[in-house]
Amino acid sequence: MRVTLKIWRQSDRVSEGRLHTYELDDVSPDMSFLEMLDVLNEKLNTEGEEPVAFDSDCREGICGMCGLMINGEAHGPEVTTTCQLHMRTFNDGDTITIEPWRADPFPVLKDLCVDRSAFDRIIQQGGYISVNTGAAPDAHATPVPKDKADRAFDVATCIGCGACVAACPNGSASLFLGAKITHLGELPQGQAERDTRVVNMVAQHDHEGFGGCTNIGECTAACPKEIPLDVISRLNWDLHAALRHGH
Repeated sequence: MRVTLKIWRQSDRVSEGRLHTYELDDVSPDMSFLEMLDVLNEKLNTEGEEPVAFDSDCREGICGMCGLMINGEAHGPEVTTTCQLHMRTFNDGDTITIEPWRADPFPVLKDLCVDRSAFDRIIQQGGYISVNTGAAPDAHATPVPKDKADRAFDVATCIGCGACVAACPNGSASLFLGAKITHLGELPQGQAERDTRVVNMVAQHDHEGFGGCTNIGECTAACPKEIPLDVISRLNWDLHAALRHGH
């Protein structure tokens, strides 16, 4: 395959960036999208140019580090992570525009790499439970109804990649936040901090500069783990309940 790549290049977070155009004519349809970028970087190294900086780690669709905007879509046209997107999704001769996540709370570090530590700071405000450490608890010491266990498991699949933020016209992280709130809120172990958790995490979300949710739904459409939109309703319910309780 022959493809034309328009890639965002930016030397650091304060410099002005712009799109650069590259041509590749030896792309296999069986390559993953990141393998295609590896081929480009090998070509740039050979030509004495600086390679394109992009994030990746597991390359197995688990960690979410690889997130990119591809032709204006978070992670590209398939419902998967960028590393699991393959070049057979595209056609010979296509022009592909590749940009970093587009959200103020995710400043560009270099080229396609962004700083997603805002998510870490949100988690630090309540994405945990207080437990006694030591030996593992006995099995079934804390019974959990199956429907709640299944729901908690389903929403815990959120990998914090940031696609929801990048896809949202408002730059909201409500889907990410709702997944974390719902995950712990469904479990008995998460009840002790339930009110303080949601209040503190929402406050940190707003402090980081994420936008408000207007239920457009682009977040769940872009989510590679298909987190459902109704976690945002659970987030709002928990927040209103906590405020009624005086938090």
